[in-house]
Amino acid sequence: MLTGSIPTGFGVATSEDIVKNLKEANEDEGVKAIVMRINSPGGSPAAAEEIVGIMKKINKPIVISMGDIAASAAYYISVPADRIIANPDTMTGSIGVIWEFQNRSQFYDKEGTSFYIAKSGELKDMGGDWRGLSDEEKQYADQLILEAYLRFVNEVANDRNLSVSKVKDLADGRIYTGSKSKELGLVDELGSLDEAIEIAAKLGGIEGKPEVRYATGRHSPAYCSEVRRQRYRH
Repeated sequence: MLTGSIPTGFGVATSEDIVKNLKEANEDEGVKAIVMRINSPGGSPAAAEEIVGIMKKINKPIVISMGDIAASAAYYISVPADRIIANPDTMTGSIGVIWEFQNRSQFYDKEGTSFYIAKSGELKDMGGDWRGLSDEEKQYADQLILEAYLRFVNEVANDRNLSVSKVKDLADGRIYTGSKSKELGLVDELGSLDEAIEIAAKLGGIEGKPEVRYATGRHSPAYCSEVRRQRYRH
C-alpha cells in the first residue's frame, strides 16, 4: 500500500483509490455495510493512516475479510473495523515498523566512485548509500521508528480493546496465523469472504440474501495488494 494514485499493473493498492471507494460507499444510501477484502503484506504507514482516517468517519458497519496475508500496515487498516474475519491460515500481525538503510561505500571505493555532497544540514544526506549512518543518525532513525511504532500499538490497543502492554508483548514484528490471532484477540472470527459478507449483512440490518457489488477500483483482483469492498442493498 502506498499513498497517491498509481496506474494499474504494478500490484499496488493506493490510499487514494481506497479512500475514494470508501467515501462513495458511505455516501450511497443503498449501501448498508462494507466489506474490505485484504490481501496485502503491508506498506506505507502514511497510506494506512489515510485509510484508517476515513474508516473512522464512516457511519456504516465495516467488516474485514483477510485473504492469504494481511500483515503490518494491512493489519493496521483492519483494526478500526467492526469485525475482523480471517482464514485459519491467514498470515497476519507483523505489528511493527521497519526502515532499511544500505551502506555501499565499500563497493563504491572498489569501483573508484567518489561523491561530493553539498548539503544544508548535517542530517540532510542521512540514508545515502555512499556512506553508513553516524551514531547520531542511527539514534534519530530509531527515534522516528519508535514514534511510528507507538502510534501503531496505540491504534491496535484502542480499537481491539486490548491493553497497551499486551499489544507490546505481541508487537515484535511476528506473523501470526489467523487461528492464533483469534486466540490473541487480534481478529474476531475465522471464516471466508462469504462468511464475512453474511456477517456484514447482519450488522447492516439486511434481511434475506444481500446484493453484493464490488468497488470499481483500477487495481486488478490478481494483485496481492488489492483491497475490495462489497456493497449491500435490501
